[in-house]
Amino acid sequence: MIEFNVLTLFPDMFSSFKETSICKRAIDSGRINIELIDFRNYTEDKHRRVDDYPFGGGAGMLIGPQSVFDCFSDISKKCEGKKTRNIFMSPSGKVLSHADILRLSEYETINILCGHYEGVDQRIIDNLIDEEISIGDYVLTGGELPAMVLMDAVMRYVPGVLGNIESLEAESHSGSGLLEYPQYTRPEDFRGLKVPEILLSGHHANIKKWQRQKAIEKTAAVRPELIEKAGLDDEEKAMAEKIIKRSREKICTGSTNKQKTAED
Repeated sequence: MIEFNVLTLFPDMFSSFKETSICKRAIDSGRINIELIDFRNYTEDKHRRVDDYPFGGGAGMLIGPQSVFDCFSDISKKCEGKKTRNIFMSPSGKVLSHADILRLSEYETINILCGHYEGVDQRIIDNLIDEEISIGDYVLTGGELPAMVLMDAVMRYVPGVLGNIESLEAESHSGSGLLEYPQYTRPEDFRGLKVPEILLSGHHANIKKWQRQKAIEKTAAVRPELIEKAGLDDEEKAMAEKIIKRSREKICTGSTNKQKTAED
């Protein structure tokens, strides 16, 4: 079981997340627990403010240390003796990876601080946070959506949350290092769009070979930087290199055409 403690000024944002799909089933089965903690309740300010202007000037407001420190102090009592990680969702953090998800799924308690406004006082990060995590190189209004992304990804690796472990093994960014191969379902012929014949053949060895080939093709075309670590044999590498080269040529051709259009 993993306990998520989410420190947020907007706990209502998580209502539908907790009540939907896999997350709800995981909570109902006792495999995960999500506690939403409004750290505004810990403020000593009579107007319930948790933010203030930054020293040295600058745009926006910063979340001050008092309410967050006192909130973490309270939470730490529940975490005694447990393998715990304190995370701050921040655009300045390390971009979340599959390896991070696997690593974090081994913890018993994950405390997630959701920032807002222009960020938080650095003393919070220096003294309370184990790591800053980003979900991409862009900025969002707050850390609530990234926190949901993190929890959703981690809970999938808690034993029993997903019914079929094979669904994890075949996914993009799994152990193979490749993106997931294309998949199809009924009907076999949808308005003239047909499922590849090999998937209907029942020949499992050929199907596995086809799936791997398609996974390599997709990875090479969409995320070529992953190919180097995917453990391909010489034949597969040659195929991937051809696809990467074609993709780059298409990009160059597209850029040239755009430039000509702009000049015209």
